[in-house]
Amino acid sequence: MSESSLRLFRLVQNQVHVGKPLPFGVRDENGKLLLARGHVVSDDDQLAALIERGAYVDLEELRQLKNATPPEKVATRKLTLFDAWEQIIWRLDRLLRSPTESAFSERSDELARACVALVRRDPDIGIYLARRQDARRLSLYGLTHALHTALTCQLMAQRMSWDEAKLLTLVKAALTMNMTIFELQGQLAVQGRRPDDVQQARLRAHPQAAHDALVAAGVTDPAWLEAVLQHHERVGGSGYPLGAEPGELGCALRCADVFMAKISPRTDRPPIPIQEAERQLFADTGASAMAAALIKEFGIYPPGDFVQLKSGELAMVVRRGATVNTPMVAAITDRKGMPIVGTNIRDTAKPEFAVAGPSPDQKLVLRVPPERLFGLPE
Repeated sequence: MSESSLRLFRLVQNQVHVGKPLPFGVRDENGKLLLARGHVVSDDDQLAALIERGAYVDLEELRQLKNATPPEKVATRKLTLFDAWEQIIWRLDRLLRSPTESAFSERSDELARACVALVRRDPDIGIYLARRQDARRLSLYGLTHALHTALTCQLMAQRMSWDEAKLLTLVKAALTMNMTIFELQGQLAVQGRRPDDVQQARLRAHPQAAHDALVAAGVTDPAWLEAVLQHHERVGGSGYPLGAEPGELGCALRCADVFMAKISPRTDRPPIPIQEAERQLFADTGASAMAAALIKEFGIYPPGDFVQLKSGELAMVVRRGATVNTPMVAAITDRKGMPIVGTNIRDTAKPEFAVAGPSPDQKLVLRVPPERLFGLPE
């Protein structure tokens, strides 16, 4: 059944139970999937964000649930870091939808600190999620792009030994840089077409619009405001909206923003291969130290990439290794190409499991839960 033919029913709060798997898929008003069936809503904030956004259920799915196990009898499971990342998406959604509520600056700071702490708990899971974006949830692209850009900014800043205050400012700028267009970004990612003239005008104006929205929300930090205003400016003055020379934070934010846009999928195109995106970024920035730091953090084979091993196995990268070309991987097929169920971790620094190259099949679909790949409870 196509999304356009779905009959949607507005979700109400008592249909979802915090800490328990969803018995149905949760969709937006256009039928686009927001949360898949079985996903665990991790806390009251995430549930409130869904209800506030406007969440719907397919009526046919509801009918099929008549003989299903009641939600109160569905066993709870321990939440993982993947659930924590999902929670952050909805916290950002609530933040960007409430700039006129009190203490926006403080709430932004709290969310940024939570993001930084989550990345530091396991940066490889963050990179994995940035690489393995769910094509069924492109309507959330404006939110996930901001989070993945914030992740990239943090890794880049840490590599360059920036102090904590400067790093946090950059992360806050990444989270809010597109606050006036994050819904439009999701629409365009789903539609898979070039923006029309009106949309293009909004995109060109959004750095200034986001800056002004932050000022109206009570943000007074000049470094944060400047980074948001300048994140589409270019060295030499050929960027927008002012055609001005960007400062250090503006350059860093643009670097991470452009890189993440290149490696993210759209309806009309797959993501650019990581090695090509890194090559383009390095050339575009004039071999800048920021681009070099970003590339060193992601490596040649970052978590989330399919690779072919010399053993004949197909594998998913799950951890960065001691060098950029020796990651830790989880085999997902045996030597004959047959899928495997268990988690077989391979150290590609060992000659027999060395990476032969990226997988030539760009249409591979991963059916193994990421928790299993990372050795976490499912």
